[in-house]
Amino acid sequence: MSTPLDSTDWAPAACTLPSSDQPLRLAEFDALFAAAVRGVHRDGPTELALTLAPAPGRADLVRDLTRRETECCSFFTFRLEDGDPLRLHVTVPPAHTDVLDALAERARRPAGGRA
Repeated sequence: MSTPLDSTDWAPAACTLPSSDQPLRLAEFDALFAAAVRGVHRDGPTELALTLAPAPGRADLVRDLTRRETECCSFFTFRLEDGDPLRLHVTVPPAHTDVLDALAERARRPAGGRA
């Protein structure tokens, strides 16, 4: 079953971010993806790697965003590799692959569908 990309319905029950704040967080991820994603690669069903263009302050922005996301969705594991380019690795437990699928779809949209 596919959920529309513009929906926040794919946020799992394990997410503790208030429903009213979910669209704002989604907009933060969308802004990051639109500005920075240069590649999206699935390393497996529970693993996603995003290649991000470096820019002044971007690594700090990514660290802040992923820290806040982990606070409300503790099933996410984020690891950022500094460099040129930046690489953001995202992993989830098998029970949350649908959430990772939705995140990958959102990340691919501004990247022109590159995988």
